[in-house]
Amino acid sequence: MNILFGFASCFTVSNLYYNQAILFKIAETFDVTFERSSSIATLMQAGYATGLLLICPLGDLFPRRPFILGLVAFTATMWIALCVTNSFNAFAAISYICGATTVTPQLMLPLVGDLAPAHRRASSLAIVVSGLALGVLVARILAGIMANYTSWRNIYWFGLGVQYLVLALLYVWMPDYPSKNPEGINYFRMLWDVGYLFFTEPLLFQVGLVSFFISATFQSYWTTLSFLLSSPPYGYSSLVIGLFGLIGVLVMLLAPVYSRLVIDKFIPLFSALIGLSIELVGIIIGTFLGSHHVAGPIIQAITVDLGGQFTQIANRASVYDIQPRARNRVNTAYMVAGFAGQLTGTSVGNRLYAQGGWVYSGACSIGFIALALIVCLVRGPRETGWYGWSGGWAIRRDDLPPKKGEVVTPTEEALEEAAEVVGNGNDNNHGNTQQR
Repeated sequence: MNILFGFASCFTVSNLYYNQAILFKIAETFDVTFERSSSIATLMQAGYATGLLLICPLGDLFPRRPFILGLVAFTATMWIALCVTNSFNAFAAISYICGATTVTPQLMLPLVGDLAPAHRRASSLAIVVSGLALGVLVARILAGIMANYTSWRNIYWFGLGVQYLVLALLYVWMPDYPSKNPEGINYFRMLWDVGYLFFTEPLLFQVGLVSFFISATFQSYWTTLSFLLSSPPYGYSSLVIGLFGLIGVLVMLLAPVYSRLVIDKFIPLFSALIGLSIELVGIIIGTFLGSHHVAGPIIQAITVDLGGQFTQIANRASVYDIQPRARNRVNTAYMVAGFAGQLTGTSVGNRLYAQGGWVYSGACSIGFIALALIVCLVRGPRETGWYGWSGGWAIRRDDLPPKKGEVVTPTEEALEEAAEVVGNGNDNNHGNTQQR
């Protein structure tokens, strides 16, 4: 089931990114300026933001199976117009609508949180999140290749076909799940709850801030990378620059393994600190080496992807324990914080690069990750208030089932021994408290 959701997430989120590699082709076809054609990407992302805020909370109102199937069917049907229309205005308007309804992965993630046992939730989420990362990569690579050898419309026809394939697969294998709104809470109350939960739940506020900072760092890096690599001393072509996206494959391979070995067995805060530390070291190296040697941006790309993914998966695993009946609203609040970080990273990164080059934008990213680390350290994993470390320092999860003949790998054994050394005796009185 997780693999199905990962596949569906991959080829659903791809809708948002097909256009980014072919904007100049779209400009030629519709006889508009490149600046105007670039609004297609902006409208698609704006639609996605609208869907996050206005559609995702409905996952707590309606049964998920018919709701998700309906969204996929609607998006695929609207997508036909993108394949055939000769009007740029119609193409732009429909791009916005399709962006708004391409939020099914954000409905699947809370469903995975509902279906997976607590001690396997992180590794289950990692498969779906890896599908999201793969979707970004697949969309950009396939769009570039198809547009280079055939008409750019063919990537949209491809997108149409895989959307109906996803619809068929979900129809056959997606389980039915009852509505999580037996009390009959109305839609506007649910929208209010998104903001209310963010500012009244200390854990959600904490991980939302962390998501903001790491999303800003990620977007700042990938936005300014093309400027660095296309300028002296590199002067790489757009094809070579695009190949940097293949680094995401490493993340997709390692994220589920890391989640099984670490996040499923230790408190999410421990994993978040590891991810942020990896990211900080890589950004420091990339910032000060990147202007002189290509190893700098390569190291930074690997660590930004790995560290960010490890932290995001850990954060998701923790927030889904806040209010099980409101997981879609919790997920919406978390995603809006991350999306705000992406907008901030794009704007600030470009402005700083224009003023001082790669070092300026990299220094800002170092500051973002440092702030994320501070936010993590202000509040401990078992703290129920807004700050403090009451509840102990133990890093091993309290809700793990007893082992019955489980084969323990050397890596798991070493991590568990370290957890016992660090936290021995601190969690005796907190057996089943809420985890971060």
